[in-house]
Amino acid sequence: MTETSKIRNHMLGRDEEDMGDLEFEERGMRSKILFKSYNFELSLRFIFACFWVRLKGGNPSHTLVKHDMNSQFFLDSANNCMLASSPIIRRQQLLIRSLCRYQNRNHMAETKPEDAIAADAEQFIRRITPSLDPNRHKGQAGKIAVIGGCREYTGAPYFAAISALKIGADLSHVFCTKDAGTVIKSYSPELIVHPVLEESYSVRDDEKVSVSRTVLAEVAKWMERFDCIVVGPGLGRDPFLLDCVREIMKLARESSVPLVIDGDGLFLVTDNLDLVRGYPLAVLTPNVNEYKRLIQKVLDCEVNDQEAVQQLLSLASWIDGPTILRKGKGDLISDGDAFVLVNNDGSPRRCGGQGDILSGSVAVFSSWARQKASALNEDPSNSVQNPMVLGCMAGAVLLRKAAALAFANKKRATLTTDIIECLGMSLEKICPASSGQT
Repeated sequence: MTETSKIRNHMLGRDEEDMGDLEFEERGMRSKILFKSYNFELSLRFIFACFWVRLKGGNPSHTLVKHDMNSQFFLDSANNCMLASSPIIRRQQLLIRSLCRYQNRNHMAETKPEDAIAADAEQFIRRITPSLDPNRHKGQAGKIAVIGGCREYTGAPYFAAISALKIGADLSHVFCTKDAGTVIKSYSPELIVHPVLEESYSVRDDEKVSVSRTVLAEVAKWMERFDCIVVGPGLGRDPFLLDCVREIMKLARESSVPLVIDGDGLFLVTDNLDLVRGYPLAVLTPNVNEYKRLIQKVLDCEVNDQEAVQQLLSLASWIDGPTILRKGKGDLISDGDAFVLVNNDGSPRRCGGQGDILSGSVAVFSSWARQKASALNEDPSNSVQNPMVLGCMAGAVLLRKAAALAFANKKRATLTTDIIECLGMSLEKICPASSGQT
């Protein structure tokens, strides 16, 4: 049993011999987590918690329930049945619905759960978005870097980097291969492009060690300046290039720079989990196939959508530190303790590149969340509200709003560039520039 599990069971009042809900089966370096039903005592505790929230004037269906009493857990109501298929979630939601109907049927009829989650996210976005203060200087609203871009893929790093600027970051850098540099520069003069990465075809075997050191030194010169680094958009899978990026990630971690890992960065991480294991400033943003590969690698089993919440919590717990944003019809977010579902309306047009927008958005919002925590004299890594989880939530909600707005205008012709152009307008509707929010 892991230390996290012992603490969680202690908080719930369970003894080690009363562990009917989780069974760990060690298999070398891999482990499977087999889920069983919660016992009757936990159900009683949950009923009491819901009544307590209601007595305090809250709404249990939209309440953040703490997994370990120190981190947040969104429990959605019955309308989001895609996540309600597990027996545990179904029983808890039945209790919530009963309590809410007893207290306020009209409110439940008028409010959709996805609207409530979006409203919470919007409130958070307003709280952390920096004000447009003439006394601030360049860079204070965020300096983001993207590691990615090779001969085949130049659009993805551009989408991630320009999205960060459109949301409100002051500076956005791209570290790419020499072949990709000129192309990415031609997309926008707003980006600072560093064509310092190399692929195998351009490096002789006897030069690889020295070239790798040169690449790392070029990136290291800038490392202290960055509030967050996005790794993976358009990176490709060239072995030498991935080796260089692996060293860059190690350097970022040593420098305590947050990482948002997407695309081929996830391919690298899945085969090298120690790059992020135990690092709370990392975010993984897998799509369906990338998530499947992570589950197979870490939990040694297949994706189980019937137990989606528990499986995501288990995956994040085993990686121990990073926040995982599982992209899909509903975006599922967890750091192993907290769980959030983002399911507000987006765009039915699934054009490529939206994941790159998301990675750039998460980089900005998580950086702003950490800055806000620092301003309040909180330790961002120990904050009750994990800034990486909250950054994921904010980024996912804003992307969906921008995608919905773009689709309303362009319909089937909607492209990723159209969604990017709607990012600023969507944020303005949530947090007007003249509102003086800090």
